[in-house]
Amino acid sequence: MSRPPEPTVVLVHGAFADASSYAQVVPRLIARGLDVVAPAVPNRSLIGDAAYVASIVRQIPGPVVLVGHSYGGAVITVAGTEENVKALVYLAGYALEEGESLGELQGRFPDSDLAAALVRTPFPVEGSTENGTDVSVRPDKFPAVFAADVDARLAEVLAVSQRPLAAQAFADAAPAAAWRTTPSWGLVASSDRTINPDVERYGYQRAGMTTVEVDSSHLVMLSHPQRVVDLIEEAVRAVSA
Repeated sequence: MSRPPEPTVVLVHGAFADASSYAQVVPRLIARGLDVVAPAVPNRSLIGDAAYVASIVRQIPGPVVLVGHSYGGAVITVAGTEENVKALVYLAGYALEEGESLGELQGRFPDSDLAAALVRTPFPVEGSTENGTDVSVRPDKFPAVFAADVDARLAEVLAVSQRPLAAQAFADAAPAAAWRTTPSWGLVASSDRTINPDVERYGYQRAGMTTVEVDSSHLVMLSHPQRVVDLIEEAVRAVSA
């Protein structure tokens, strides 16, 4: 009897970052012989971003392990309902319940250092006379809040090349919670100053995930890439068994 095909790993980045946040993870997964896709998430709204990621997942033949960092965790919670998604991996991420928003989940816990470091700027919305609001991190605060254990020169580059998150994304309620029907793994970044680690722990525990903790800043993929790869490989092995 032949073994099932190994899944494609889809890496979903979070707010204030882009797919390059997986730069240390992708080569390790490719060296392992896995197919990898790391899309550019628009970061405009939870509903729209999840629909975009779901459209990518649907076009992948065979099983998928869907990985989400930070806000990307909320995205995979919704997009992970696609039929070929066989496992979810959360990295310092939001595991929302159906009907829950980012703002609601965060509001149950004390603010992290991120709250005082945010900047809000208007942006034009096509077809509307009203502006949207982009949320980003003050560049001078970014290294300490977001990337405390990442090389300082790299953190400076990341600070000035952020992919902002539209404020709408904080308000959208998740229309589904894929972890209810899909095996899930979660990594808590225990020294996270962007998301209160208790937000991560709460979401993972509620979902009944297999959970690990790493003494890391929010950007665990850059500071502890092998720990991230180990967790993804655990999910891959479970799907491929």
